[in-house]
Amino acid sequence: MTDEVVLRRAVAADAGAAAEVYLRSFAAALPTVVRPRTDDDVRDYIRDVVVPLRETWVAQAADAGIVGLMVLRDDLLSQLYLAPGWRGRGIGDRFVALAKERSPGGLTLWTFQVNEPAHRFYERHGFVAVEYTDGSGNEEREPDVRYVWRP
Repeated sequence: MTDEVVLRRAVAADAGAAAEVYLRSFAAALPTVVRPRTDDDVRDYIRDVVVPLRETWVAQAADAGIVGLMVLRDDLLSQLYLAPGWRGRGIGDRFVALAKERSPGGLTLWTFQVNEPAHRFYERHGFVAVEYTDGSGNEEREPDVRYVWRP
């Protein structure tokens, strides 16, 4: 089994696999966060909105298919998820480098306060926490933090 992974723009045929990466990653990384939408709602949203209407990137492993997902919208990095078992292989680093290349003026993102591994990851990439909320502004009603990267 090879670990070769290619980052590329998502196409319609990737939506199902990308949704599964999101669902598995969210469940593994954020077990205490209650998702307000069903798995099928998430699948529909990724198929009908995210892939066709957002700048959606996937990480495709030669022997495993889609193992990562990143969504950009202007300077907002709105989703970055890796399949369980594919973290720690440099894919997230490559996604962040790509996001910085695509948005050279800076990036912003939100992550949940309970997601301490994400805080460490983004801080390692030069992001700075600039705002903490009580979660009243997100669907999950989960306290979150806004990070900003400026070149």
